[in-house]
Amino acid sequence: MTFPLSFWDVSLLIAITAIILLITSELLSPYYGKIIISINRKRLKNAAMTFSILFLATVAIRIFSLVFNP
Repeated sequence: MTFPLSFWDVSLLIAITAIILLITSELLSPYYGKIIISINRKRLKNAAMTFSILFLATVAIRIFSLVFNP
């Protein structure tokens, strides 16, 4: 049985998640006024940065595989 998602699909999913988390973390910034939503901003920003680093790692793996596998 094969995994239904390819490496490219997983990379795209991580990229979309990272973008959504980064936008959300910036919109919940205290500079935009009082927000009643009780979300830990620091934890949200850490999750966004983690997903961004994971996406950059998948891009690096993809570039490495394209360059060194003719």
